[in-house]
Amino acid sequence: MNFDHRQGINSLENDYGAGTSALKPRRSMQQAGAGFSMSCRYVVRTLRGAASAIVCLAFVMSGVAHATDAPAQSPEKLERITAFFDNEVATGKIPGAVILIQQHGKPVYLKTFGYRDVTTKSPMRPDTMFALHSMTKPITNTAAMMLVDEGRLSPQDPLSKYIPAFADVMVGIEPDGGNDLGKLELVPPIRPVTIEDLMRHTSGITYEYIGADWIQKLYRAGHLFDGKFDNKEFVARLARLPLSRQPGTMWRYGHSTDVLGRVIEIVTGKSLYQFEKERIFDPLKMNDTRFVLDAETERSRLAEPLPSDTILIEGENDRRAHPEWESGGGGLVSTILDYARFAQMLLNGGELDGKRYLSPTAFKTMTTDHIGPGSGVGRDYWYFPGDGFGYGYGIAVRTDPGIARPPPPGSIGELKWDSGSGTYFGVDPKLDMIYIMLEQTQNERQRITPAFRKLVYDAFGPD
Repeated sequence: MNFDHRQGINSLENDYGAGTSALKPRRSMQQAGAGFSMSCRYVVRTLRGAASAIVCLAFVMSGVAHATDAPAQSPEKLERITAFFDNEVATGKIPGAVILIQQHGKPVYLKTFGYRDVTTKSPMRPDTMFALHSMTKPITNTAAMMLVDEGRLSPQDPLSKYIPAFADVMVGIEPDGGNDLGKLELVPPIRPVTIEDLMRHTSGITYEYIGADWIQKLYRAGHLFDGKFDNKEFVARLARLPLSRQPGTMWRYGHSTDVLGRVIEIVTGKSLYQFEKERIFDPLKMNDTRFVLDAETERSRLAEPLPSDTILIEGENDRRAHPEWESGGGGLVSTILDYARFAQMLLNGGELDGKRYLSPTAFKTMTTDHIGPGSGVGRDYWYFPGDGFGYGYGIAVRTDPGIARPPPPGSIGELKWDSGSGTYFGVDPKLDMIYIMLEQTQNERQRITPAFRKLVYDAFGPD
């Protein structure tokens, strides 16, 4: 459903009254909304209810309108995004998607595509809930940095200070000749695993599908996902496994953020969700963000993968089968309007609507590259931040153009992260912009993500 941007703004004024102070002066509001491709009236109608209307208005007006010479988007080029995702749905490559681009605190593009469930033909809507998978990680690290701000946690703390079982962890040395576990050598770590190692994925803790065959075999033999388990039990199981690398020596994706979630529980005396709800979700008005969907009305809003996307379906089945596990690395469910609030807070340097969530120092620490030259950290084959990106605490940061020619699109200082389910978000201070893609596809994500990034940046580029 498409609207001319002036029609969209006029419908917003009609819904809330032309005399509403937040919408004056009308002319400047129209100018700021150039390119707005879905009216808030439609969002309100699809979400239903006065509370949804308030959320929608807060969404449109959220953030800090920065005086900047950042280039504006081209409405014509934004329509290339529409054409791309229309084709993805029409050709059966994805079930559907929701796309948002927001500049200077206001949406310039918000559209839904296809279905949230192709088996029921339920249409995609702005209030569709998506399994975020690894887009959970930046939120967990934000929660941890709040504790750093308060002096209750330090990146330099040894992990064993909070979880004593990690005092005895060993490091596996790849067996001679490959993967014979009978020849596996275990050696002490050169130094303890620290909280910073969890934040920047240098702990040596991996995923059961990443690394050499020998470490994958050990993780499978650890029965990490058997039966019921919460964060405490899951981390206890991890602590019985050897590290795949010496702490601080290699960026390796894994369950580090899940362990960080457990540390947050120990420091605060609350479940991870309780702490994040109190300190992040409720203040940011992220009312649809949680680990577990309890009501059938919520579950019916959840986006489903295509039946052919078997890897993602299996992963989703595992996630949903363990509601007691609040995975800090990949367990949250959210909507595009909710995640836009979080992303805008990051764009604003840790602040939104007059409330500060991270101090300037904590925000800078979180969004600075901690694995670049001089850090002593290597990058293995599974270096997901990608060409031109370093890694802060739970989020990738653009540090240079990269080695590809031409370089990938984007700006130095850009923040981003994505997930195995195809969700993606970027925060670009240079353009004063956030952009978010929510979809559920493991099969097509590696192709769609770079295409989406290029379409977004092309829309802000010269003609």
